[in-house]
Amino acid sequence: MKYRRIKKHISPQVKALSEAQKIAFAPLTFQAVNAMLKFGIINFLEENPSTVSEIMEHCKISKYTTETLLEVASACGIVIKTGEKYVNSLVASAFLNNEMTKVNFNFVKDVCYLGASELKESFAKAEPVGCRKFIGDYETIYNALNELPDEMKKSWFEFDHYYSDTCFDEVLKIIFEDKPSQIFDIGGNTGKFERACLKFNKDCIVNMIDLPENIEAAKKNLHNERLKFHGVDVLKTQFPKISDAVFMSQFLDCFSEEQVISILKNIKNSMTDNTKIYILEPFTDKQLFDGATYSLVHISLYFTCMANGKSKMYSEKRMIEMIEKAGLKLDKKYENIGIHDYTLLSCVK
Repeated sequence: MKYRRIKKHISPQVKALSEAQKIAFAPLTFQAVNAMLKFGIINFLEENPSTVSEIMEHCKISKYTTETLLEVASACGIVIKTGEKYVNSLVASAFLNNEMTKVNFNFVKDVCYLGASELKESFAKAEPVGCRKFIGDYETIYNALNELPDEMKKSWFEFDHYYSDTCFDEVLKIIFEDKPSQIFDIGGNTGKFERACLKFNKDCIVNMIDLPENIEAAKKNLHNERLKFHGVDVLKTQFPKISDAVFMSQFLDCFSEEQVISILKNIKNSMTDNTKIYILEPFTDKQLFDGATYSLVHISLYFTCMANGKSKMYSEKRMIEMIEKAGLKLDKKYENIGIHDYTLLSCVK
């Protein structure tokens, strides 16, 4: 099919082709931004509109490097050229000043980028084939968190902590409305919620449940007589007897639908009649901003190629369906938790 060049009106087909090229070259754009950050170009241009020569001198890079990266950055709207000088656009500034953008960029760069080349195989095998490039024959990335290369581990934990941690104060106020004597945090990770909970309430017993290897790592940094540890593979081992409150923050999205239902059924079988289950998630269908939805659906691809090959970021509708299939009931729903549009679902028998 041929497309006519039209000066005053760009046809939908031409616009579509333009968008297609952005996708086609997206991996190179990503690495160009990474190079500009590493060379210090974006940092320098934030406060100093500069010529090519001035950038070369300050960043100690060649004319070829400077011109090539600036041409790409200009075409992508990362920098703006006025006369002979370049300055950062708001997009470039986000990579310096917006914590969410920095966390997401480093997560994709250090955790996902190389493994994404195995996305098709990961879908086909329902296994995190991309992750094997880094950690060998582990079943999931969660079994190997403490074995990851340092930069990869740093970016993984910064990403994991950045989002849900901002919700904890608000969530704890809700949970403690019922004055639980103990809380079971399933998928405690490094213990950020445990620390927040122990500080929030001076009487509550906090039970941290996670994979045995992660529990052993957490024990080295967490010391409190009100904190109990349980090394449990939630897909293979029965939960301890559970009462009062169960909390899961960005935990169930780490499992397939069948696994989520199985985990919820196991919790139901281990908990008392008065126990409440609190599920904290950033649901894909509950986001205020398009960029948030865009990010979440792409995080599903991380789960595919790097985490376990089977899980994803779920919609609220799908999560409620799984809750009901597990024989549980939705008790209450709390929306707009934290600054990233999280939802807290309260469930009962």
